[in-house]
Amino acid sequence: MQGLILNGSKNIFEVECEDGIIRDCAIKGKVLKAGEGYYNPLAPGDIVDLDDSSLEDDKGMIVDLVPRKNEFVRWNIKKRQPQLLAANLDYLMIVTTPDQPPFRPRFIDRALAQAEYENITPVIVCNKYDLPASQDEDFQERLAAWEDIGYKVVRLSAKTGEGMEELANLLENKLSALVGQSGVGKSSIINVLDNNVVLKTGSLSQKYGRGTHTTTKGSLMHIEISESLVGGVHGMNADIIDTPGVRRFLLHDISAENLQLYFTEFKPFIGKCTFGMSCTHQNEKGCAVKTAVEEGKISPVRFDSWQRIMDELKTGSFED
Repeated sequence: MQGLILNGSKNIFEVECEDGIIRDCAIKGKVLKAGEGYYNPLAPGDIVDLDDSSLEDDKGMIVDLVPRKNEFVRWNIKKRQPQLLAANLDYLMIVTTPDQPPFRPRFIDRALAQAEYENITPVIVCNKYDLPASQDEDFQERLAAWEDIGYKVVRLSAKTGEGMEELANLLENKLSALVGQSGVGKSSIINVLDNNVVLKTGSLSQKYGRGTHTTTKGSLMHIEISESLVGGVHGMNADIIDTPGVRRFLLHDISAENLQLYFTEFKPFIGKCTFGMSCTHQNEKGCAVKTAVEEGKISPVRFDSWQRIMDELKTGSFED
């Protein structure tokens, strides 16, 4: 029998089994070969093989992992290991805000690069679009820069309902993960999408304007989209993984030299510099990437973000 990982920690995972029963399952032998090297061997969205002979009404044993379509990973700096956040995704929903907590465009650029590396389709979800800061010129320039290179940006407010219908239609019949800093409103968005789901939402730190952690571990939930968001249509469903909020999102398995490969707008120009693939895109003559920036084919703010993230990867010193 196979099962779907809903959530879990350490060696016990909540698995939705093919017979419709949700069981608490441990990894047989306590080590899953496919999960070696990760802080956590399994993530919500994973499909696993179960030992039929060990199945009970509420328990079971995991014996193997079905190969993943994709996986979304971040580098856990505290544990000094890669941390699996979600698997087998149709969409990665990168949630941000114009304010409360403060807008962090490099958080989004890192997540976009990791999604490109894993061949996951990203969507940028801007919550709290009802706040005055949403009309800030620099903020709008950033959103436009992402849209210009082909990324979908959804502007919404879980508080007012603005933009929620657009998001609901994107999510229908898909498996999506919500990723973002603490306090951006991931749980609030889910509460609006499905009136039957009530997730705890957190407040912001008055001193720092940052969110507090209310989701402590990733969890996959099946939701029925509220009829009010989809013109009264009944029975529209979606699968959503709510991931824990993170202060910083750090890249995994992407080197400073290869980062350019995962900034999608760089691709037409990579290798066409005078110095080919050895060009650093800094001060070399005949640099096709720098020329593209000067001609407006690459956004200056994205080029600056690429430089800063590349420096982080080289030095190990990370900014917000």
